[in-house]
Amino acid sequence: MDKFRKLVEAGPIGLQPWAEKELENYADEIIRYETLPESEDELVERIGDADALLVRTLPLVPASVLSRCGNLKYVGMCCSLYSKESANVDIGYAEKHGITVYGIRDYGDRGVTEFVVYALVRILHGYDWPMWRDRPKEITGLKIGFVGFGTSGQMTARLLKAMGADITYYARSVKEECEKEGMHYQPLHELLEQSEVVITCLNKGVILLHEEEFRCLGNRKIMINTSIGPASDMDALKSWILNDSNIFVSDTAGAVGSIYDEIKDRANVLCPDVSAGMTEEAYDLMSRKVLDNIKKMLSEN
Repeated sequence: MDKFRKLVEAGPIGLQPWAEKELENYADEIIRYETLPESEDELVERIGDADALLVRTLPLVPASVLSRCGNLKYVGMCCSLYSKESANVDIGYAEKHGITVYGIRDYGDRGVTEFVVYALVRILHGYDWPMWRDRPKEITGLKIGFVGFGTSGQMTARLLKAMGADITYYARSVKEECEKEGMHYQPLHELLEQSEVVITCLNKGVILLHEEEFRCLGNRKIMINTSIGPASDMDALKSWILNDSNIFVSDTAGAVGSIYDEIKDRANVLCPDVSAGMTEEAYDLMSRKVLDNIKKMLSEN
């Protein structure tokens, strides 16, 4: 297959202008929508007889939509695809009905790493922020524990280690290369107890921190959530934040979770509500990966 017959962008997908231009090489017809559909019926109407669809995190594309779009052969997710369960596209249905779904990963990690360093420096030194301790403190010697240790977690950990931090991590498996670099695995509760700063880097939809974990974490700590969504049980997190000796950091309201409006104005919460990962460079990398997936799909068919 050299080209798709008809490709639909079902809403804003965030491709760079140069990528939108290149996209014209891969479809005879492209229909673009700049707003999200207001219903499944409207989404089905937009897709129509297209054989290719591009979406971002919204709209949702469930089986009830896919089943009504009989010509659809490809869905390109212009966003992170961590698992079938967390995707906004019903990948299980798609696989059973001959629809290929490709997503992307690892395009906004550098911005997240910079956000973590920004937040820590601001808090540790008291730059336009209540100082965490009685005197300014360096990252050097700081005990930082990572909960989840994928690409972004390891990238952030390596930078913080280069600045002198003592790095431990909890993950589904021991990372041998990281162990060689002096970053060490710890069981979750042990990591929470011993860390001064905890950075959560979990896949979308994974909640690991509940009431018992926050008891292990204790107080006078800093927590930074870099996950796409919440990493904690909401009631347990709220209770922990209500202790003024604790500091909670997240880049977006969505990553805070349903308690955002209740805690966003507290003096011990730092949340600019801006996606730290979505920089100019990240949009370029995302665009390139979306196009690479399209070329892969066309070459395989």
